[in-house]
Amino acid sequence: MPRINATMSVSLDGVIQAPGRSDEDTRDGFERGGWAVPYGDDVMMQKMGEGMTGTSAMLFGRRTYEDFAGYWPNQTDNPFTDHLNQVQKYVVSSTLTEPLPWQNSTVLPGDPAETVKELKAGSGPDLGVVGSARLLRSLLAADLVDGLTLLIHPLVLGHGRRLFPDDGVALNLELVDSVTTSKGVVIASYHRS
Repeated sequence: MPRINATMSVSLDGVIQAPGRSDEDTRDGFERGGWAVPYGDDVMMQKMGEGMTGTSAMLFGRRTYEDFAGYWPNQTDNPFTDHLNQVQKYVVSSTLTEPLPWQNSTVLPGDPAETVKELKAGSGPDLGVVGSARLLRSLLAADLVDGLTLLIHPLVLGHGRRLFPDDGVALNLELVDSVTTSKGVVIASYHRS
């Protein structure tokens, strides 16, 4: 049975919205996009590379897939592009249809938790989730996530969309690995206990 391992950048106050660019996600008037970028360093690149190449397939929500598909296929000077282009990508979406523009991409229509549950019940490869907060929240609520890596950035944003909603499910996690980057980001990997 495939494992699902998710990776998410998060502020100290739990915000996950728009870590990569100022225009990435401005819903609800969020103006602090790109907050994670100044914290990148070699340690983070190494850990992200290990995590990315350790998965045989990727699982995306529509918003993150469209963002990645518009950027990564055209990048040439980084360690991630070849892997992202070659790996199988599953996109949970009720609006996208095939064929998708990024090679090795397949739409998973229907209820996100049920669709992923069926995929996980098969004999396919482990799945990595990067970003895709809405999808991740539904997978956590359905008890489908096996591992969670949080890149905890040393800043408080004050507002924005959060990974764990106030009315969310309770989770018991076991810390299995942690490292602190030169810029103070704690990369903590957890397994469900």
